[in-house]
Amino acid sequence: MLRSVGRVTELLEAVQRGDPRAGEELLAAVYEELRRMAAGMMMREAPGHTLQPTALVHEAWLRLTSRGQEGWAGRAHFFAAAAEAMRRILVESARRRRAQKRGGGAERVELREDLVVEAGPSDEVLAVHEALEELAREDASAAELVKLRYFGGLTMEEAAAVLGLPLRTAERRWAYARAWLRRRIRPGA
Repeated sequence: MLRSVGRVTELLEAVQRGDPRAGEELLAAVYEELRRMAAGMMMREAPGHTLQPTALVHEAWLRLTSRGQEGWAGRAHFFAAAAEAMRRILVESARRRRAQKRGGGAERVELREDLVVEAGPSDEVLAVHEALEELAREDASAAELVKLRYFGGLTMEEAAAVLGLPLRTAERRWAYARAWLRRRIRPGA
């Protein structure tokens, strides 16, 4: 369950004021939530994926704080930014794996016919990512909900709370977004 709104909001405000200890306290306050989000994202990855949830959280935290992007407009904005950072890290990782799968500078080796390479979760992450960018142009709120649910691993109740939406509204947007993405990713389905 998401931490109390008050403490996280106080820490976000302290970070914006430039309090050097606030960043460390903020990370401690939200670490378990971020790790749970990362674990939810990693469940969709292929077994043996080299990136672990803890590493994903740390990389996302570095991205969130290293570029002076601490100007979060509250709790919802912070968790949306964290989910977006994690999504981008996974997409970059999937692109690297795809490049390696397609050669990546390695010498050509003939494969036996009995070896089959199947599309894995990395391809799904890339497909959702690409379709999500298009959905964001059409319905930014639905795209944010998908980021929090699919990439962030939040429950419907948690995502609705982060976005400040009534649960029923979030459920309707989720149904719409899922149908929209399904049509874009699998046109004939």
